[in-house]
Formats: sequence, structure tokens, C-alpha cells
Amino acid sequence: MNQKHAAFQFVDDHREEMLALWREVVTLESGPHEKAGIDAVGARFRQVLEEAGATCRVVEFAQAGNMLIGELGAKSTLPGVILLGHMDTAIPAGAIAERPFTIRDGKAYGPGVLDMKGGIVAFLYAIKALKAAGYDARAIKVLLAGDEEVLHAHSAAADALVSEAAGHAAAFNCETGFVDNGIVVGRKGIARIMMEVKGVAAHAGNDPENGRNAIIELAHKAIAVQGLTDWDKGISFNVGVIQGGTTSTAVPDHAKIFIDVRYKEPDDLPGVIARVEEVAAKTYIDGTSTKVVLLDGLKPMKTTEGVMKLFELVAAASEENGFGKPYAKYVGGGSDSAYTVIAGVPTVCAMGVKGGRNHSPEEYAVVDTLFERAKLLIASVLKLEA
Repeated sequence: MNQKHAAFQFVDDHREEMLALWREVVTLESGPHEKAGIDAVGARFRQVLEEAGATCRVVEFAQAGNMLIGELGAKSTLPGVILLGHMDTAIPAGAIAERPFTIRDGKAYGPGVLDMKGGIVAFLYAIKALKAAGYDARAIKVLLAGDEEVLHAHSAAADALVSEAAGHAAAFNCETGFVDNGIVVGRKGIARIMMEVKGVAAHAGNDPENGRNAIIELAHKAIAVQGLTDWDKGISFNVGVIQGGTTSTAVPDHAKIFIDVRYKEPDDLPGVIARVEEVAAKTYIDGTSTKVVLLDGLKPMKTTEGVMKLFELVAAASEENGFGKPYAKYVGGGSDSAYTVIAGVPTVCAMGVKGGRNHSPEEYAVVDTLFERAKLLIASVLKLEA
């Protein structure tokens, strides 16, 4: 039996074990601000990796989920392979009580079941299967971030991803897979911006003429920001949160909005910030002032020649093994694939289990794709040597 068939058989023989781990880690809630939960998930994945023979280390962050790094050595001098993901989810703690891990009609449900705990389970068992089949052509490195959903706002995880990835041959990010069989070769960047207005407080009944309404000032600017969207350039602005005031009986002296910007090219970001600052500079109500703060973000995942070559390899592996013909997909959602590409590593994204409705109570994953995607990863890694 050759290595691929042996590794595929390992996956088939461990289906129930894979499902059990999937259930276990979904039940360990790791919402966007739940450091203890994220680190507990990391500890469980570390145990799986060490059982497979990996050497593991943790990059600790005081205000964010830690990063887990696992390495399975190979004597070969060939550049290694990266398997990439994140352990945090977009679903706050408490959801598991309402929506426990459930399999129904071939679909798995639960917080983070798709984004992206299923994908991590798939690649962990791809690693175990490759090892069981005697694969030793290249070293394998696992990079699992603990704060991707909050854009690494309180950690140096992005820098760590770049430095850890440098020099590798390929990276497979097992982010949310698509039911249409798209494999992601490019992603927009994300910038999160705050615009804050200071006004003058006053009694709304006795002294309104001496107030300067920060909410009204900001309302004009929120509409103007939304209007900055340029579909032709692939740049979109979304005013997603507005806060301000204390009571309806007072003229509000403060208000703020939080803006999500999606952009295609790294060089677009300075222009994006400049356009928001232009909006902020215009005053509608005398006596108010406005400031703009770039809070955090993710870089764009560039579609490089190396990315496309790796996609073609994955697409060929998929067709050869009966998993269908994938197509190259470009999406607006960001991911840590940006940083492996920045490090010069050809990367494909959305290699995880397929499903839909992630970041919502209806999030689901197609169960059989847990095994299919483990096998596609195995086939793709082995095809690097073809």
C-alpha cells in the first residue's frame, strides 16, 4: 500500500475519533474575548500534536489568546509545510448551552463548528495520517493563533506568523471551506477605524442653545463615511457601531462610530485613512471637534504567482481523488493567510470543512467534508513531491 492509500485508510479508520475531538473542542468555548477558553482549546490541540510526535511551544500574550506552534521534524533539507488556523471563534461564551454540538441530517452545528474548529481537526488528523503512513519528505509546522477574530488587536501574533512562516514551501490555511468548492487565493484586508466627536453638554430643556450636539455632528459624518465606498476599486466602508450620549434630556457631548473598511491592495490603506480624515475635518456644528483613530486590522492576502501554482496543485489533487474540481475564489473576508503570503510562502486558504452561516447562530458544517478535507490535505502535501 502506498503512502497516500495508507494515510487515507488511517482517516477512514479514525472517523469516530475525529468526530469525538470535533465535539470536544466545540464544547470548549473560545469566544473572541475568552482567553481562558482559547488557551484551553490550545492545550487540547497541543496534547493531540504531542501524541503525534510534535515538539510544541506556546507564544503567550497577556491580553489575547496564546499562539500554539507545533513542529514535526524531517531529516530532509527540503523547505517545510505549514498548516495554519485560529482557535478563537466569533461567538461569545454561553452559546454552547443554547446550541450544543449536534449532528443532524449530515450537518454539524455548534459555535465555531465551521469557523474553524472543524478545519483544525481535519488537519491534525491529516498530520497523524501522514506520520502513520511514514511520510518524512518535509517538516510540518502548525501555526494556531488565538486571536484572529479580533484582528490580533492585543498581541504580536501577526508578526510571529510572518517570522515563523518564512522559508517554508507551502501553507494550507484550513479556514471555513465553501460548499461551492471554492479554494481561496486572495482576500481583502480589514481596517477598523474609530471616529469620535466631542461636543458641549447642556440641559435639553433649560439650556439647549448652549449645547453642541455630538450625535448630530457625527450623524452627518457617518453618512459621509458610508458614501466613501468605491466598488470599482474594491474598497468598502461600513459604519457598523454608533455610540453616544447619556440621556435624552441632555444635549450629548460625545459620540463615536466604529468603521469596518475592506480593501484589496496594501497600498490602499493610507488613502483610506486620509479619506476618513477628510470627512472628520469638515465641521457641521461649530464648537465640536472630531478625531480619527486606526484601531487594528488584517493585511490583504495577495494573489501571487506562487499562490496560483499551489492552487493548481491542490485542484489537481482534488480532481484526481474524486473530490471535485475546485475553482480559485477571491473573498472580502480577511484571514491570517495574508501573513504567510507576506512571508513569501505560497498559500491557499479555505481548506477547512465546508459549510455556511459562520459567525451566526445557524453556523453549520457538512460532516463528510471533515474526512474529505483531511484527505485533500494529505494528497496535496504528497503531491508537492510529484
